[in-house]
Amino acid sequence: MWGRLLMQEKKTAVIIGAGPAGLTAALEFVRRSDVHPIVLEASREIGGISRTIRHNGNRMDIGGHRFFSKSDRVMDWWAELMPIAGDGEHAVRYQNKERVVAATADDSDLVMLVRPRRSRIYFLRNFFNYPLSLDARTLRLLGLKRTFRIGLGYLRAKLFPRKPEKTLEDFLINRFGVELYRTFFKSYTEKVWGVPCDQISAEWGAQRIKGLSLRTAVLHFLKKTFSRRKSGDLSQKGTETSLIEKFLYPKYGPGQLWEHVADLVTEKGGEVRLGWRVTGLHVEGGRVTSVTAVSDAGESASIAADYVFSTMPIRELIRGLDCEVPANVREVSEGLVYRDFVTVGLLADRLTVTEPDGSLLKDTWIYIQEPDVLLGRLQIFNNWSPYMVADPKKVWIGLEYFCYDTEPLWNMSNEEIAKFAISEVEKIGILKAADVRDSHVVRVPKTYPAYFGTYDRFDEVIDYVNKFENLYLVGRNGMHKYNNQDHSMLTAMTSVDQILAGAGDKAGIWKINTEQDYHEAKEKK
Repeated sequence: MWGRLLMQEKKTAVIIGAGPAGLTAALEFVRRSDVHPIVLEASREIGGISRTIRHNGNRMDIGGHRFFSKSDRVMDWWAELMPIAGDGEHAVRYQNKERVVAATADDSDLVMLVRPRRSRIYFLRNFFNYPLSLDARTLRLLGLKRTFRIGLGYLRAKLFPRKPEKTLEDFLINRFGVELYRTFFKSYTEKVWGVPCDQISAEWGAQRIKGLSLRTAVLHFLKKTFSRRKSGDLSQKGTETSLIEKFLYPKYGPGQLWEHVADLVTEKGGEVRLGWRVTGLHVEGGRVTSVTAVSDAGESASIAADYVFSTMPIRELIRGLDCEVPANVREVSEGLVYRDFVTVGLLADRLTVTEPDGSLLKDTWIYIQEPDVLLGRLQIFNNWSPYMVADPKKVWIGLEYFCYDTEPLWNMSNEEIAKFAISEVEKIGILKAADVRDSHVVRVPKTYPAYFGTYDRFDEVIDYVNKFENLYLVGRNGMHKYNNQDHSMLTAMTSVDQILAGAGDKAGIWKINTEQDYHEAKEKK
C-alpha cells in the first residue's frame, strides 16, 4: 500500500518535443529529482533539428551543429555524456574554471571529436575568408575601388551611426559600414528570411552576431596570425562565437548525442514516446493540469501533468489551450512567422573546386552569396566528421535552401528538388552533374522563428503564458527565439532549477540568450 501511495505522490513533467531543450529537461529531472518526465515527440526521430539523418550509410546534419558554448555548465554536460577523444600522446582538453576536463584516448563510438572550423563566403565565383582577412588575395578579389568604399563606409558608420538601431539593416551597417553590408550581408540574409533587412528586427543580429564587427574581425585576424595559443585549448572564451577556430562534434553527428540522452532518460525511469502529437492542453485555475496527445497509430491519451515544458511552436501552443485566450494574444501568436528549410544531400565523386594541392575543400560551411542562385549555404559533411561518409573516397555535401512552405521549391517532388539543386551548384562551378551518384532531400518546417510579422508585440504573449505557474516555454520554437543549441539547453536547465528550488520567477529563463550582452551594452550608452 505504501508503495502505491509513494507512486501516487511522484510528480510528472510532460515535455513536448524531443529536441535539445526537451531532452535536456528530461535528463535533468531523472538525474536530480523524483519527477517523472514523459517526453512526447510528434515524429519518429530524436533530436529535433539537431537530429542526424541517415541515408544509404551516409549521415546528414540539418543546418550544422557546432558543439561549442561559453557556458561551462553546457560544456561539462556534453563532455560528461560523450568524452572528448584524445590522440594517445596528449588528451584534447578545455579549460573550465581553472580545472581541466580531459578524455584519454578512446576507440569508443560514443565520443566527441575536436574539429577545426573553417567557413568561407563564395562570391563572384571565388572564395573569401569568413570573416574577411586582410591578405593580398582578398584585396585583389575585392578590387581597389570596392576596398576603398568599404573603408569609407565603415568610417562613416563609426562617425555617424544609425540611431535608434531598430532594424537588422541598422545593426549591420553600424558594425560593418554600408558597402561591406551590401557586399557580404544583405543578399545572404535576405535569402535566409525572404524579406528585406530593413523589415527585420535588430534583435536577430543581437542574437546571432552581437559581438562581430569589422573591428573585431580585423583584431581576430591579427590575433590568429601572431598568437601562440596551444592548439589543444578549446576554451576560446575571449573569442566571438562567429570566430571560433575549433569545436566539438559527436563522431556520428549531433543526433548521436541526443539519442544517447534519450536512452539515459528511459534507463533512469523516464519515458520518451515517439509518434505522439500534442493536440490540446487542459487548463484549470491558472495551471495546465493535463496534456492530450494522439499517436501516429490513432490512439488518444490524456496525461495528467504537474509541470509542462513546451518546445512546440507558439502558434500551436496557444491554439491548443482549452481556455479563453485574450484576443490580442491570439492575434500576436497567429501573426508569428517561421522560415522553413530544405536540405539536399548530394554524394559525388569529386568537387570541381579544390584546395590548391587538389585535395577536398576543408570548409565545414560555405556561404553562397551568388545572387543568381537560390542556394544559401553548403556543408561538406566529410569535414564535420569523416564518419558521416560511408565511402571516404566520395564527397558528401548538403545544399541548404531557406523558403516558406507555400513556395514552389518546398512543394516540388524530391526528384525535382534534387535536380534543381544539382543544376545550381553546377551553374556556379562547385561540381558537375555527371559526378553526382546519390541524393537525399529533407524538408524541415518551422526551422527559423522570424523577427518580423507580429514579433514586435511578442511581449504580450510572454506576459500571458508566464501566468500559467507550471508551464515552461523552452527551446527555439518554444520561445520563438533563434537560439543556438546551448542556449536552448540552458533554458531547460534553468527551468528545472527553478522547479526544484521552488522558485516562481520565469524572467531569468527569457533572459538566456546571446542578445543579453547586446542589450546591456545599449543600456550603458
